[in-house]
Amino acid sequence: MTETIKLDIMSDPICPWCYIGKAHLDRALASEPDHPFVIEWHPFQLNPDMPAEGMDRRAYLEGKFGGKEGAVKAYAPVVEHAKKAGLTINFEDMKRTPNTLDAHRLIHWAGIEGRQTAAVSALFKAYFVDARDIGDAEILADIADGIEMDASVVRRLLASDSDAQDIRDRDDHSRKMGISSVPTFIVGGKHAVPGAQPPELWKQVLADLRQQTDNS
Repeated sequence: MTETIKLDIMSDPICPWCYIGKAHLDRALASEPDHPFVIEWHPFQLNPDMPAEGMDRRAYLEGKFGGKEGAVKAYAPVVEHAKKAGLTINFEDMKRTPNTLDAHRLIHWAGIEGRQTAAVSALFKAYFVDARDIGDAEILADIADGIEMDASVVRRLLASDSDAQDIRDRDDHSRKMGISSVPTFIVGGKHAVPGAQPPELWKQVLADLRQQTDNS
């Protein structure tokens, strides 16, 4: 398959379903090395009104889901699906729920350098595996350094308002398009695929695209 097809992904680095959805997509693409997808990640904040400094995670979840029991119930399917996907999520060690505006800015800057998917992967690992506060500028600069970006430049950019409004506008644009949850995948600018779909679905999408290409 030589013709490239854009795959736009609306995602948030603290969204467990986005983490699981990426793992499923990665598995499907690894088995189809000649896949046509050119991937671009787009900002969507699960909590756009989160205070800049973030919140205590337990207080946030219990407020959102109506107490500890509600939070545990809401996250049970996440734990189950993450396990099936072979992923680690260290919920016990997570102390804060961050505001992700700065994480999205880092993803944007990484994209300019052709390191966008590496940034997304590193942010998922930092948050879900290492339980780091990805709202913290020093941690984001360290993540940038780990994917061969210039940490001092990232630190300076994070201290400014650079691209913050652009991230908000792009997030808002997705909502106006009717996107209300993530992950949402847009194939070829036309077909929306919502949710953390299994690798089998992506293999079917690729097979359909290959058939369309062969028939055209």
